[in-house]
Amino acid sequence: MPARPTTRQAFQATVACAVALAAGQLVSGDRWYWAVGTAWWIFVNTASRGETLVRGFRRVVGTVTGIAAGLLVAVPVAGQALPTAALVAVCVFGIFYTAAPSYSWMMFFVTVMAGLLYGLLGVLHPGLLVLRLEETAVGAAAAALGVALLPVTTHAATDAWIRRAVECVHRCTAEAARRLGGDEQADPAPLVAELETLLGRVRLSLAPLVHPLSPLRARRARARQVMELLDVCAREIKGLSAVAADPQASHDARLTAACRRVETAVHALVPPCSTARRAMDFGPAPQHHPGAEAALRHLHDLERALVELAAPVRTSPRSPLVPAA
Repeated sequence: MPARPTTRQAFQATVACAVALAAGQLVSGDRWYWAVGTAWWIFVNTASRGETLVRGFRRVVGTVTGIAAGLLVAVPVAGQALPTAALVAVCVFGIFYTAAPSYSWMMFFVTVMAGLLYGLLGVLHPGLLVLRLEETAVGAAAAALGVALLPVTTHAATDAWIRRAVECVHRCTAEAARRLGGDEQADPAPLVAELETLLGRVRLSLAPLVHPLSPLRARRARARQVMELLDVCAREIKGLSAVAADPQASHDARLTAACRRVETAVHALVPPCSTARRAMDFGPAPQHHPGAEAALRHLHDLERALVELAAPVRTSPRSPLVPAA
């Protein structure tokens, strides 16, 4: 089995499209490409078995509801240019408006628009819409078969993104520490933006586990706890970055110890990063300063969140969570 997830996903997509091609032709010799297209698009922007299965489910749901709407809307106005143009414009708006928040709604509008365009061509009838549903189901089933044969597990994909997010938290803390230590060249703001991007990817990776229909209750609770704690980390990093940007904030002896504790908590989750470790080092002559109180609060809360994060991240994904003391 290929070791690299991207290579494995390439094999998954190839197998899924081959199965969709064969099965799609059995359903319809003229519209088999609908099944192949469904199998292909399900793999786009997915990185794990869970993401692919959820995306396939949402595509089928969007197609089913789109066909129901097509029977009510597209069939009655078939061939009428002005109503069709107006409805297509609404569908185009709906596709782009819902693409990011809801794949199911996007597919709903895509299906309705396809029905309207087939009406303009004079080939629309209820049987064609039913055929689209059948080919979509074939493509989704082929994608599910592909990820079953060469799985990239949701846990493996999620763990990789969580590690990258925690490493980014470490680098953000190090950069803020350098800024608080008097290094005017240090700027944690770009790393804060990078952390937001990584957390967005973590949320996407965890989506299959927190899906309302997921039967894995223990893993759902674990995924929610991980996301909540990472959100706490992001909030404290933003606050720490804001304090570091304040020219009145200065070096404080207590910040060194607090940053070291954060570093220890990070290393409990991911392997030590020598670059970040060097960045944690402060300059000489530490002094207490009132402006560091806010930074200390953020560092303490960040440390607490990282320590609590160790429980859901380091234990088996199938074992029940033990509430933090």
